[in-house]
Amino acid sequence: MEETGLSSSSSPSSVSRIPCPSPGGDCHQAFPELQNDTFLRAAWGEATDYTPVWCMRQAGRYLTEFLATRAGQDFFLTCRSPETCCELTLQALGMQVTMVPGKGPTFPSPLRAEKDLDRLQAPVDVDKELGYVFQAITLTRHQLAGRVPLIGFSGAPWTLMSYMVEGGGSNTMAQAKRWLYQWPKASHRLLGLLTDVLVPYLVGQVAAGAQALQVFESHAGHLGPELFSEFALPYIRDVAKRVKAGLQEVGLAPVPLIIFAKDGHYALEELAQAGYEVVGIDWKVNPALARKRVGKSVTLQGNLDPCALYASKEKIGQCVEEMLEAFGPQRHIANLGHGIYPDMDPAHIGAFVEAVHRHSRRLRNK
Repeated sequence: MEETGLSSSSSPSSVSRIPCPSPGGDCHQAFPELQNDTFLRAAWGEATDYTPVWCMRQAGRYLTEFLATRAGQDFFLTCRSPETCCELTLQALGMQVTMVPGKGPTFPSPLRAEKDLDRLQAPVDVDKELGYVFQAITLTRHQLAGRVPLIGFSGAPWTLMSYMVEGGGSNTMAQAKRWLYQWPKASHRLLGLLTDVLVPYLVGQVAAGAQALQVFESHAGHLGPELFSEFALPYIRDVAKRVKAGLQEVGLAPVPLIIFAKDGHYALEELAQAGYEVVGIDWKVNPALARKRVGKSVTLQGNLDPCALYASKEKIGQCVEEMLEAFGPQRHIANLGHGIYPDMDPAHIGAFVEAVHRHSRRLRNK
């Protein structure tokens, strides 16, 4: 699903193939020196000369080179090839998953009742089950050659639970929310199982070469404040706390953590105190008001309406300028308010990136 994978904080490019040994092999050693740390410094709240920018759900949605790589290949066989997995990844918790064109990840046998939890694999050997993802991250980190940082990803527990219960995407999440009301104990059990997988998965991504991590709570909008506080926020907090502890335990330096809870505007204050250095906001949130609500303790990320990329390049520049003015010159990472749509013109995405760099430098020189 779009909430799991890896990306770099720049325009995507093709990745040459090189052989890589197992996750413990030599390709994990001596990564190329990072040449552009603007994104990381902004995430940590440090001053930057311009606003860094990246786009969620990059190549998989619009880039012709990516689509050519995928053509004629089974999605999950592709994922399990580390060389190809530099461009896409997906993981699941011991359930059969199929990738349906035009629909996305689909679970043929979703979780429909409490007893279905017994079908899940727990505990999960993350290195064994998801080692191909770690190898892909390592390959990508080397192939980036230090040009930009590499960002690792995962869906948050509630979002992953909703896919597993609904069998895929849903307009209402009625079946998943039914669990929360009808089987709250089983829901917490499932969310706990997912958290137990996500923590070593995210720590493993950093060990493999990820230099920042983003957690997607893409279905926060289906929960009101009460359900979010009970079934989403505690696990979001737990992921951040345990990932940081896990990195320290294995002797890895900390990396900035990003939480993006789409349509979770009702919980901005809570998200800002959940242990993440960056809080992403969607295009429905006023950036200036968001800054007042969260204070100066976190970096904000976002939040141009993805549909603005359908506009002319001149109009895109105007929209970007207004967005940057609202966020202010520091503690901001520019992004779209959600993912790129399949029919976006790469040239317009380039115009978005260029406008962020141009206008953010100008704002700093005022």
